[in-house]
Amino acid sequence: MKCDVINLDSKSVGSVDLADAIFGLEVREDILHRVVRWQLAKRQSGNHKTKTVGEVSGTNKKPFKQKGTGRARQGNARAPQMRGGGKAFGPVVRSHAHSLNKKVRRLGLKTALSAKAKEGSLIVLDEAKSAEGKTKKLATQIKNLGWKSALIIDGPDLDEGFCLAARNIIGLDVLPSEGANVYDILRREKLVLTKAGLEKLEERLK
Repeated sequence: MKCDVINLDSKSVGSVDLADAIFGLEVREDILHRVVRWQLAKRQSGNHKTKTVGEVSGTNKKPFKQKGTGRARQGNARAPQMRGGGKAFGPVVRSHAHSLNKKVRRLGLKTALSAKAKEGSLIVLDEAKSAEGKTKKLATQIKNLGWKSALIIDGPDLDEGFCLAARNIIGLDVLPSEGANVYDILRREKLVLTKAGLEKLEERLK
């Protein structure tokens, strides 16, 4: 599969061949759903917590005698049915992560790349570099390119000036090739791969 290569000034600077085994797969929505769900579950903090009977403050004394009052028997003023008592079966601090096979995760990333290529939202960029590191200049270039929501995936080493220029632009994310993931690819309209990023991704997924 042929794809044109452009630079930040929107000029064509050649073309590259995209591997069909990575960018030409059938789009499997079920696989994408499983991988995104796995990603989001893994990054949940899971720090929700309520106090149980043993954790709320208060005396452990029986509130009133067992018999003769006409009231229902009570054994502890901190019990869940009492005002100010502990919570029964409340949430506890835990991990929401669940396992997902490595083959499914790899297929999910390939499917996400194929989905972007199929819908015409995949762009190959010559390089993502900025000598001045100025947001104003890069913002103008991004606007001229028509990228309102884009993820740029570069090689293993990101250009410091480009990262400085890009971090204040709304709707623009920059990741190294190792950080490429299904969720970030799908949440942006455009997927922009630099030539270095494309090479590393193909090495990773072959």
